[in-house]
Amino acid sequence: MQETKVTTIRQSAEQANELELLARVDGVPVSEAIRLAIAEHIELRRNDPDFQLRLKTRIEADQNILRRLAE
Repeated sequence: MQETKVTTIRQSAEQANELELLARVDGVPVSEAIRLAIAEHIELRRNDPDFQLRLKTRIEADQNILRRLAE
């Protein structure tokens, strides 16, 4: 079984009600609807050139910091 991690979110009552309704209509638990939404969001980011550029910039900056700390 894949390792899992619990994440707690706060949302408005209105958003929670809408999400619960969407999950019921789709016939899935709310937690599964959330997992699917997160997976979609991650995939959108993977395919977003602007995000990928920001990610590359962040990785390079972090690598520079790590190199300095290792000296």
